[in-house]
Amino acid sequence: MTPRQKLQGLVAAAITPMTPDGQINLSVIRQYVDYLVSEQNVKNVFVNGTTGEGLSLSIQERKQLAEEWVHQGKDKLDHVIIHVGALSLPESQELARHAAAIGASAIAVIAPFFFKPTNKDELIAFLQKVASEAPKVSFYYYHIPPLTGVKIRVEELLDGIKERIPTFQGVKFSDTDLLDLAQCIKKNEREQFEFLYGVDEFCFGFFFGSTYNYLGRKTNLMLQAFAKPDLALARKYQFLTGEFLNFVIKLGFGVAQTKAVMTFVSGIPMGPPRLPLVDASEDFIVKAKAKLDSIVWPDGN
Repeated sequence: MTPRQKLQGLVAAAITPMTPDGQINLSVIRQYVDYLVSEQNVKNVFVNGTTGEGLSLSIQERKQLAEEWVHQGKDKLDHVIIHVGALSLPESQELARHAAAIGASAIAVIAPFFFKPTNKDELIAFLQKVASEAPKVSFYYYHIPPLTGVKIRVEELLDGIKERIPTFQGVKFSDTDLLDLAQCIKKNEREQFEFLYGVDEFCFGFFFGSTYNYLGRKTNLMLQAFAKPDLALARKYQFLTGEFLNFVIKLGFGVAQTKAVMTFVSGIPMGPPRLPLVDASEDFIVKAKAKLDSIVWPDGN
């Protein structure tokens, strides 16, 4: 395998732009890439995941989106990670082969969630079958038990996984079981793996989330303050970001609402979500915009 560039900085969970009639809108991906890089200082993306409605898309649509992100991100983005998980093993393998062929930086896979693996060995067997189709591409397990219902602890999963999956690079950890995460980090003292924490309202360590589409610059300023260290300034950014998230979560905050916020912040039309999700209400949009406009950030913007 060729030397791999280390994953650093924020990773934006990419939204899938759609036309008003619900078709994927590839025409704005270039503008989207440029916005992330120039306006949010975000150079890593995760495509076709939860925020991107990946499991609501056809295999062909997922391939088209992956191709467009890799193409438009060339020489602009550091990493384009493609989620290739599916309920069908052959479909997941097909997506893994495709991601490798187009030059994706890495692939990721969720646990199948209809017929579920019941133990570590069953889950690793599934992941291994997918990873082996892209033998030169870094592999991440996408751990999101609130949606998959698969609660096999990542700490347990790590034991011996590198022997079964040589390309295993780490975990996108989208769960609030911080004890499990802490044990993973403790086991990983030699920094063999990467743990990308994907619950935006808990911001620490490795950052991965949907809010970095439009609050990436603020989060980067928080990280810079923490590194100085100016903990008081870092806390200001963290608490103000938390204030906004707490506000919109109480209103009901999901993929549709994320699309709405990204649209009014960036000016790039993200369109509606795909059924069974429905559009954010006008009431949500008005209130969320007013709340975000009311926040006075330490940098004055």
